[in-house]
Formats: sequence, structure tokens, C-alpha cells
Amino acid sequence: MPNIQIAPSILNSDLTRLAESLRMLEQAGADYVHLDVMDGHFVPNISIGVPVVASIRRATSLPLDVHLMIDAPERYIEAFVEAGADILTIHVEATVHPHRALQLIRERGARAGLAVNPGTPVSALTELLPLCDLALVMSVNPGFGGQQFIRSSLGRLEAVRAAIDAEGLQTLLEVDGGITIFNAAGAVDAGATVLVAGTAVFGGDGVEAGVQALQRAVARG
Repeated sequence: MPNIQIAPSILNSDLTRLAESLRMLEQAGADYVHLDVMDGHFVPNISIGVPVVASIRRATSLPLDVHLMIDAPERYIEAFVEAGADILTIHVEATVHPHRALQLIRERGARAGLAVNPGTPVSALTELLPLCDLALVMSVNPGFGGQQFIRSSLGRLEAVRAAIDAEGLQTLLEVDGGITIFNAAGAVDAGATVLVAGTAVFGGDGVEAGVQALQRAVARG
């Protein structure tokens, strides 16, 4: 079984206690910090930007998994890489030149990720897998935390996993949206290797308990 990594999303954290939350994520054994960047255009919500990502970079040693839910993300690739993004993920639906944008991310020194929304055929992602260090299958419609997992995402994960394996790639397969202790193992069985979780980590009995509960859920299978 591959190493399954947990990427808690701070979208669901108490941002007035962000530094404390980051310390708790480190202590809990999280693998990444997932940062949702929203512009109010590509998705119907507005969140953090470059200055906050830079501040988080200074506050934690965990790798930053930065998810750009913004139109024309190529305009900000350099800025987010300079701010400290280790992985920078764009949406295939957000740019007319995803191939060029993925190349630019890599040229700037970050790992490149490509995301696909629930209503978009996964072929839009798999065509570009050779340029992807990470492939992200959205299991909710992006924009807000706390949504319910879309079960048809499991088949989409299986399709992307099959494409990754067929090409002999080491691309990480990430799933984002509605991940809980009750469906995490199913997502892993479908091929996911990175689980993004917000409410499951920050909405329960504490950050450490949330991370470790997810780790136990996927370890048991």
C-alpha cells in the first residue's frame, strides 16, 4: 500500500489562532498544509492571497500545498511560488493554457498540480499528466468547506489512478472535498494518495485527534 498523506485545509480553521493551528498540525503528523486561494470569480467565495501564504511559510516547516481556485492563475504563479508554495495547483477549467501554466510552475521551482471539478471529464486532466507532480480530483464543487462527498468521485479517482499507472508516473493523486473517517479508506482504495480534509480536522475534538483519526482510518483500510 502506498504512503497515504494527510493535507489539512486551513479554510476550516480558526484564522485568529492560525499560528497555533499550524503548530498543532506539525505535532499531529500532518504531511502538508493545504491552502485554498479563492478569488470570488472562479468560485463564489474569497479567501487568502499571497501575503497570507508568505506569512504561513514563515510560521511552519510543513510543505505548503497551495490550491489556486482563481481565474487566469498564470498571472500569479511567480508570486505564489516566491511566497513559499511547495506545490502549486491550478484548475484545468480556469485557464485556456493549462499546459503552459504547468510548465511555468515547474520553471519557477515548485511542483505542479492540476485540478479538475466534478462536472469536468477527467480526460482534461489525464491528457496533461506528464506535466503534473500532483493530480487533484475535486469531490465537491469548490468554493466552500463542509460539503458532502460526491460518491461518483470514486470512479473518477479510479480513472485517474489507472492513467497514472499506465504511464508509469509518480504523480500524487489528491482528493479534496468532504473527506471524513467514514470515506477516507474508500478514496484510498480508489487510488488517492493525498487526502485533503478541513472539517474532519478542524471541526471535531481537536486538530491532533482529527489528523490521527484519518491516519487510523486509512491504515485499517
